[in-house]
Amino acid sequence: MPKRVLQGVVVSDKQDKTVVVKVERRFTHPVLKKTVRKTKNYHAHDENNTAKVGDTVFIEESKPLSKLKTWVLVNQEKA
Repeated sequence: MPKRVLQGVVVSDKQDKTVVVKVERRFTHPVLKKTVRKTKNYHAHDENNTAKVGDTVFIEESKPLSKLKTWVLVNQEKA
């Protein structure tokens, strides 16, 4: 099974080798038929501490690295 890859924006880089990425998903509400935006924060492993707040990044599923980290930073685009 392929690993999931999500795109999001870095909202925190204060931790060592960890970034918090906000991922937004859009879907149509089943009853109201209106587009709804939901966001979720993911803790991702950033080995070289390269990502900064505001960067758009891609994160990929991985084995659990800690209690909260199960995602790894794949690549990033400077904002």
